[in-house]
Amino acid sequence: MQRRPGFPARLPGSAAPAPRPAGAGAAPKGAGAGLGQRAPAAMAVGVGLDSAAVRNRMVQKLAAGGITSPAVLQALATVERHRFIDSGLVNQAYEDTSLPIGLGQTISKPSVVARMCELLLSAESARPAGLARVLEIGTGCGYQAAVLGLLAREVYTIERLRGLHDKARDNLRPFRLANVHLMLGDGMLGYAKGAPYAAIIAAAGGDAVPQEWCDQLAVGGRLVAPMAVAGGQQMLLVIDKTPHGLKQSVLEPVHFVPLKSGIA
Repeated sequence: MQRRPGFPARLPGSAAPAPRPAGAGAAPKGAGAGLGQRAPAAMAVGVGLDSAAVRNRMVQKLAAGGITSPAVLQALATVERHRFIDSGLVNQAYEDTSLPIGLGQTISKPSVVARMCELLLSAESARPAGLARVLEIGTGCGYQAAVLGLLAREVYTIERLRGLHDKARDNLRPFRLANVHLMLGDGMLGYAKGAPYAAIIAAAGGDAVPQEWCDQLAVGGRLVAPMAVAGGQQMLLVIDKTPHGLKQSVLEPVHFVPLKSGIA
């Protein structure tokens, strides 16, 4: 196992990117450092939820539903979603449904995770060499962070609820994703020390996108988040930061937990 890096963790640009990490790491409160070395590339094959065939069936349904990115489909085929779900609900792990993870929060549908990740990868800045540094608002149980860890060079993920932060740390540890850094903090403030970000993704929706997120997004970067529009309906919002300002696109309806400030 490689030595745990200090914090702030070394950011992309100071070292060559890892081709495709396959493990997970977390750091204590207020810090975010991945740990562990990459696990073997081969996926376990079994007859139950550990079976790659189970995940592949889920991925086939996602592809039939319109997800076309090979990288996104491969990431969802690799990350074992059942390991992020409470034992009483584990049989629903590979259904396209959101599930409770405690403290009033949910794990997003696989189709929603795939859709939002595909939107990030289709940004202009990601086209030459993939995603660089990503900020995730709302770690939750850690599932989306694990998927992002296979798609991006570096992932900073912030959670305001201590109980979920601890759960995500425990869930991610066996994956040994050295490029995923967990932080306990107020996601509405983003994480300025890691900025600028090539991409920002939020797992909670508010009435407006915090200015801090826009400020921390790199020129050429993309932000994907749910946002309430007139009438209270949540819609998926894409913001591209161009040299001339912000370009906003409103996409399909979604349903996420409310965006809140503070640490609890």
